[in-house]
Amino acid sequence: MSFLPQEPDLLSTALRIILAVLLGGAIGLERGRHGRAAGLRTHVLVCVGAAMAAMTGIFLLHTNGAGDPSRIASNVVSGIGFLGAGIIIVKNNSTITGLTTAAALWATSTVGLAVGAGYYLCAIIGTAVIFVTTTFLTVFEVKQKRDVRFYIEITDVSLVNETVEAIRAAYPLAHSFDIFPAKSGIAGNIAIFVNISTEEKSAAEIVKNLRDNPNTVIAIEE
Repeated sequence: MSFLPQEPDLLSTALRIILAVLLGGAIGLERGRHGRAAGLRTHVLVCVGAAMAAMTGIFLLHTNGAGDPSRIASNVVSGIGFLGAGIIIVKNNSTITGLTTAAALWATSTVGLAVGAGYYLCAIIGTAVIFVTTTFLTVFEVKQKRDVRFYIEITDVSLVNETVEAIRAAYPLAHSFDIFPAKSGIAGNIAIFVNISTEEKSAAEIVKNLRDNPNTVIAIEE
């Protein structure tokens, strides 16, 4: 694919960086649309930085007759891990989030390397595959059941059975009910700990529904 000049001159450098902005931006827009921490700006910077690293390696080889562009490229691919580590989050309930965005960032760095090296066909096709993967393939993923522990505080110990039955009716997969003294220390209050599967609804929605119970004083995700 030879629509861009191959030599490391001003035109080639400018066009490669612009292409890196466009391709990285396309991936970043999709991630940002899903509310991810690494969005448009992060992906553009990763793609442009990787392209500049690849071009620098090629420039050194052309100007000095020595150098190893592949070594710079390999360091970019391995070094992008620090960004990925910052995006991946492990919540208190051992749920891991951010893996797809971290993988997209890593893939975006390789797109930048391909652009910087002049392998435009690979960069464009790779961007299309990344975009399709992050946008459309989620429908094929099997949603796994995940138990979340909830803390519920009610106003009277005599309401425990009523509250437990109400939770069981609303969430048939609820289990592991435990009764403890209330954390608030308010006289007469009692605490219920329960595991509820978030397969059907989000944890935030479950908390909202639990708070709507007239017996509930406090309902939070543990």
